[in-house]
Formats: sequence, C-alpha cells, structure tokens
Amino acid sequence: MVNFVDLQKPLLYRLMKLAGVIPYTVELEPGTKMNFWIPKETLKKNKKSDKNFAVEPQKPTKPVLLFIHGFAAEGIVTWQFQVGSLAKKYSVYIPDLLFFGGSYSDNADRSPAFQAHCLVKSLRILGIEKFTLVGFSYGGMVAFKIAEEYPEMVQAMVVSGSILAMTDTISESNLNQLGFKSSADLLLPTSVKGLKTLFTLAVHKPMWFPKRLFKDFIEVMITNRKERAELLEALVISNKDVTIPRFQQKIHLLWGESDQIFNLEFAKSMKEQLGENATMESIKKAGHLAHLERPCVYNRRLKKFLASVYSEK
Repeated sequence: MVNFVDLQKPLLYRLMKLAGVIPYTVELEPGTKMNFWIPKETLKKNKKSDKNFAVEPQKPTKPVLLFIHGFAAEGIVTWQFQVGSLAKKYSVYIPDLLFFGGSYSDNADRSPAFQAHCLVKSLRILGIEKFTLVGFSYGGMVAFKIAEEYPEMVQAMVVSGSILAMTDTISESNLNQLGFKSSADLLLPTSVKGLKTLFTLAVHKPMWFPKRLFKDFIEVMITNRKERAELLEALVISNKDVTIPRFQQKIHLLWGESDQIFNLEFAKSMKEQLGENATMESIKKAGHLAHLERPCVYNRRLKKFLASVYSEK
C-alpha cells in the first residue's frame, strides 16, 4: 500500500534542491553518521577533477545558519519553509539529529551533549568555524548545549518552543498539565489518536487531515522508537544539577503565542534567566510549530534578528 507521506518526500527534496541545498552524509567515526542538507555551492566539482572522485565540501562563503529540528520530524521536513527564504543570503545547514532521518550512532550515549558534540564535529568536517544556531523544541535544548560547550563557534542563537534544560520538576509538571504520564507517550505516539492529540497541542488552530495521513506519518517519521525513548530519558536532569550558563552571544526567543507545550511563561522566565543578551518576540495565531504555521512572519522576524547580528560584524 502506498504511503502518502513517503510519496511526498521526493517532491520536497526536489524543491529543497531548487532552493539551494542538497543532501550530504558526514561519517564521524565507524558506527556514527549524520545526514545533512548543505549549500549546493559547497559541493561544486572542479571541472578537471576525476568524475569518480568523491567531492569534499568546501568552506562556505556566506554566514552560516545551523537549523536544529525538534522531536516529531527530521530536519528538512521541520525547516522546509525557511530554506528558500534564507539560502540566498546565508549558508543554510540542516542536520538530522542522531536517530532521526538517516542519522545513527552505535554509541550508547543519548545525552543532548552527545548530540551537540556530533553536530560540532560534523560542522568542523564541513569546514565551518562559526555559525548562528536556530533551534526548535528538543533542538533548542541541543542548541543551548552547543553554545555552552563551544562558545567560540556560536555567533548568536534563535530559539523557539524550548527551554534551557528539562529538569525533573519541569518534566513532571508539564506532563501533568498536558495529561500524559511520560514524554514518550506524548512524543512517540503509536496510534492515530495519539498523533492527533500531539498535533492539536502543537498548533494554534488544528487543520483537518484524513486518518490515513496520520497513519502514514507515524510509519515514516516516528522510527527508531527505542533509541528516541532513550533520548527522552537522557534529556531529564535533576533540579540540583541545573546551572544557568553565562552565554555571551545574543539570544533571541521567538515564540508562538499559543504554544501549549512550552507556553509564553516559560519563554518570559527563560529571558530573565538569560539576562541582558536575551530578547524575545511572540507570534500571534501560532502555537508550538510557529515556523510551520506562520512561516512568513517567523522568517521575517528571524531575518531581522540575523541582520542585527551580522551588521555588527
């Protein structure tokens, strides 16, 4: 039986290539690889080179943006509406985190720090020394970890629908409020009903989709369940282990006003914790998936922030 979500992927991939990015796999070590979408101009072949010779990515010539996806879908699906808007002025890199898309590791570490380490190692292989992070939800937590551990590489950050760290208190409180027993129950649905509930929580105004499409999405997008459940377990830390890093970069919090998963109060509290380098904007009629629900507004505000960052350089 045809899977309609899987059927749409080739069309999406063609559109992304037209917008200026192409797929590339970085092998970090035996047993660990990360799939990326990278600027196609960085993979141009030398006319005199052997046709059979593997082309190594070149160092990008434009400011680099690293888009890090959340937990429900792989990178290019999450950020599809941002590529065309930003790829002309910026070098856009969109990875699949480990256990999403085709990225995988046989390493037992499931922490956000390990995701951060693998991303940074991949970027160095790709010839990138500095970049601006754009992180959403789970990807925002990985982004904060990158900025904490590799501050010399991070020029600025934009974070949406995320928090600095998932403490046991926040996790329990949030799940109780949303009516779930565990993060896996919320983020790794096994039924159409479960996925519909997640979708309803993630958007400002749910749209109707046929039941078949939800089933196809579960089959294609929610894979590697064992490993992803372990990622969720590794995400939660004890309250006593929490420290707020002193970030030197400009950090912009870009939030959907109707976010039910991490509401505006989370964003306001985090802005206070981050201090004077943090700014915040909210997007009306948008929920957790603001970048997908209202991409034009999201992109406009993102570009305005990026212009302020790079005008100072």
